[in-house]
Amino acid sequence: QALIAEEASSRLAEQEEEPEKFREALVKFEARFNFPEAEKLVTYYSCCCWKGRVPRQGWLYLSINHLCFYSFFLGKELKLVIPWVDIQKLERTSNVFLTDTIRITTQNKERDFSMFLNLDEVFKIMEQLADVTLRRLLDNEVFDLDPDLQEPSQITKRDLEARAQNEFFRAFFRLPRREKLHEVVDCSLWTPFSRCHTVGRMFTSDSYVCFASREDGCCKVILPLREVVSIEKMEDTSLLPHPIIVSIRSKMAFQFIELKDRDRLVEGLLVRLKQVHANHPVHYDASTNDDVVWPLRMNSEESGKEKSPLLHPDTPVTVFQQSDSQSPDSRMSREQIKISLWNDHFAEYGRTVCMFRTEKIRKLVAMGIPESLRGRLWLLFSDAVTDLAAHPGYYGNLVEESLGKCCLVTEEIERDLHRSLPEHPAFQNETGIAALRRVLTAYAHRNPKIGYCQQSMNILTSVLLLYAKEEEAFWLLVAVCERMLPDYFNHRVIGAQVDQSVFEELIKDHLPELAEHMNDLSALASVSLSWFLTLFLSIMPLESAVNVVDCFFYDGIKAIFQLGLAILEANAEELCGSRDDGQALMVLSRFLDHIKNEESPGLPIGSHHVFFSDDQEPFPVTDIADLIRDAYEKFGDQSVEQIEHLRCKHRIRVLQGHEDTTKQNVLRVVIPEVSIPPEDLEELYDLFKREHMMSCYWEQPWPVTPRHDPSRPYAEQYRIDARQFAHLFQLVSPWTCGAHTEILAERTFRLLDDNMDQLIEFRALVGCLDVMYNGEMNEKIKLLYRLHIPPAYKVRRDVDTSRHRTISKKYLVWESIDWFQNIVTLAEKKSTFHLSEKESDAVDYQKQLKQMIKDLAKEKDKTEKELPKMSQREFIQFCKTLYSMFHEDPEENNLYQAIATVTTLLLQIGEVGQRSSSSGSCSQECLEELQASAPSPEQDSVFADTGKTPQDSQAFPAEAEGDWTVSLEHILASLLTEQSLVNFFEKPLDMKSKLQNAKLNQYNLKTVE
Repeated sequence: QALIAEEASSRLAEQEEEPEKFREALVKFEARFNFPEAEKLVTYYSCCCWKGRVPRQGWLYLSINHLCFYSFFLGKELKLVIPWVDIQKLERTSNVFLTDTIRITTQNKERDFSMFLNLDEVFKIMEQLADVTLRRLLDNEVFDLDPDLQEPSQITKRDLEARAQNEFFRAFFRLPRREKLHEVVDCSLWTPFSRCHTVGRMFTSDSYVCFASREDGCCKVILPLREVVSIEKMEDTSLLPHPIIVSIRSKMAFQFIELKDRDRLVEGLLVRLKQVHANHPVHYDASTNDDVVWPLRMNSEESGKEKSPLLHPDTPVTVFQQSDSQSPDSRMSREQIKISLWNDHFAEYGRTVCMFRTEKIRKLVAMGIPESLRGRLWLLFSDAVTDLAAHPGYYGNLVEESLGKCCLVTEEIERDLHRSLPEHPAFQNETGIAALRRVLTAYAHRNPKIGYCQQSMNILTSVLLLYAKEEEAFWLLVAVCERMLPDYFNHRVIGAQVDQSVFEELIKDHLPELAEHMNDLSALASVSLSWFLTLFLSIMPLESAVNVVDCFFYDGIKAIFQLGLAILEANAEELCGSRDDGQALMVLSRFLDHIKNEESPGLPIGSHHVFFSDDQEPFPVTDIADLIRDAYEKFGDQSVEQIEHLRCKHRIRVLQGHEDTTKQNVLRVVIPEVSIPPEDLEELYDLFKREHMMSCYWEQPWPVTPRHDPSRPYAEQYRIDARQFAHLFQLVSPWTCGAHTEILAERTFRLLDDNMDQLIEFRALVGCLDVMYNGEMNEKIKLLYRLHIPPAYKVRRDVDTSRHRTISKKYLVWESIDWFQNIVTLAEKKSTFHLSEKESDAVDYQKQLKQMIKDLAKEKDKTEKELPKMSQREFIQFCKTLYSMFHEDPEENNLYQAIATVTTLLLQIGEVGQRSSSSGSCSQECLEELQASAPSPEQDSVFADTGKTPQDSQAFPAEAEGDWTVSLEHILASLLTEQSLVNFFEKPLDMKSKLQNAKLNQYNLKTVE
């Protein structure tokens, strides 16, 4: 194993830039922190950790699950271990002495690290590790890691840097999550509209070639490989160094020059081009007269669609628009002007998904896309047109598979169908409703992880259907849910909450006076959540909101951020003058209801959001075009890179906020049920959760899914298995019994595992510990009793499991003989001691026991299920546990003597019951028989050496155990006769010290195992 571990370490070290130095750092990391082998070191840095104003120079180790710091200075050693899942805030800041530090904030502390040679690199690696670990462990609801990160123990610094590049690439060009970036190459692209080469970078991935100019917003091009006809190298000249030509189907060509390592780049592109065309063949209609070139389905697919009665050939609004009365001439003329401007733009910049995207097209979008072009341009800007062309017949098959199936999702969809734009004529008839039903049901069938999001998906899909055909609307919905708004439409709408949190920070940066006036931005956050979820479709009149959707499809979430800031700025004066949150929300609602689109050719349609005002004075109307123009001019400077950085930062905050909510709800449920102080319960919950997390760190396979499920009730989200429970039991239980503790923990776990799924939740653990620490003596004895009868007690599995072997029946027989010998010996000693002191005060134990049993029977709750009686074998194990609990107690000798006396009494009680049920031998005869067949013990110890198997396997009478029984009432009454035992079980126990030691030792015990 050591050789294998060394080989694995060497292999990982060779992947680093400086293998020898990394190997040396890895050895030091393993020696200093003693983590299991699965805790992979990613990278390390020399730095200072600040404690107040005092810096400690040392080494920072970043592993897959932990941030660790080690320092040895002036004879003092400092070790710091912070799990990534405990980090609540990760930020760059400054202190009195240094201008740039990295601050790590956990629940109770802030740590500052500085003096890095390359702080930018360190912060990005930290950000990536925190993001990956938090999302893998806390947001596993819909989060899928990149293939290179599926195995956390194999993550390297290079992998994290590649992930950061991939995330930026997909966000910048809004491409599918499955796209993997292959090359990023500096180059120049010929831009015919400016008659020059534009400097920028080429990005190549599995299915795309993309270009972005160095100057932000100057030019951007997205070339799906399925649109590409050829990629050719041209002759190298001084004016055109290293050129290549990329030709596309719409008879356009893109010339790239100044490409380094051109041959290798073209070779890779040609391989991927061939693969894309082989996987997704498509035919185009070259004779189309349409303004935009559209892919056609295969003939067989097309004919199949014509025969299918499930799909309507037109959009739901088509019939309505055809029968609608004509709009005023002024509005139609403005619409015609817009169409003319767009046609001019298409002629110069391209008319397909491969068009040049410049600042000019952004201005056209901000003016509002013409109604006749809106659906088509949405498809182009979102690249849904590529998915549509690549999957002929896919939507129709989904519809056929999903329709008619009844489940919770379909019931939710049916409830919301008539609530989706009910004021629009297109959804006041069955045609529109049926189309909406098919699209929503088909998407839920395609992506069951998301299914159907009640908050907004129905409204968004309704609007998509107004401007696109049914199949096109489906692929637009796919683009929005899976690319443009990642993690928005899941159980906890994490993505929307992250963007809402980002929006709060943007308010502080761009509108500081408003943020200062509204100390708590949660009120604005609560109303802004619907802005992000519905893209303002449910907030402002529909004819205005569709202009916002135009900007969203072109610029992504940036358009929503800047429009939200523009709305707040337009109302800043009134918001600052508002007396409370209610008045502020009223100001915003009234403003949003009065946003109009003067250029809309259709009839005015009210907003889905209804707001009634008692104010009789007419409220000033705001034109949506003016509002969007102001948003771009004043707040359009946010880059994709900045937004993604803010998202990463606030995702930590949002996920930790959910964790805090879960914790508070669990504690709220548990606190009334137990006597443990709330602050101790909170620490106990942290220990319980950390135990779960430690299993996720190092166990194979990663057990995240069955144990952490955010969709479950709060108290059931985190659960632990038997091994984790045994570790936690050893740390926090007051009933520590040396080597016997593991056996007791296993029995306790079986007792608490009511549903037998091999997992228990926090509530069960707390209930058990509450009895151990704060229960009355009879409750503690009852718990111990239950731990030694089925189902907690299992003969063949848990007897001496600490030795990891199965104990035979023969072994148990001789163990019983030794126990009886020890009990008799101690009982005789105790009897002699009492007779020498108080011979005249002989106690009539039988009389006392009868009276106590009668009293207990009267007080016993009749509704409580009576516990089964304990057999002789179970009784022996019960006594073993008691003896183990007394070990190293200050009153150890008195407790041993007391339990010996009680054991003798209980033996007599058990045999009284045995004689009443059969004509068996008396107690003395049974003991004499046992003693006669048992070897003499070498020492007077409860744990006699039973490792040697006796020769005579018939010494123990097989039928004796079957008849000998004792009840809980008998045991409790007998224990009450000894004051030392009563004192032991009723003495106060300190949980705080146990919890403090557990916090310090939880990792130590784990790594030593």
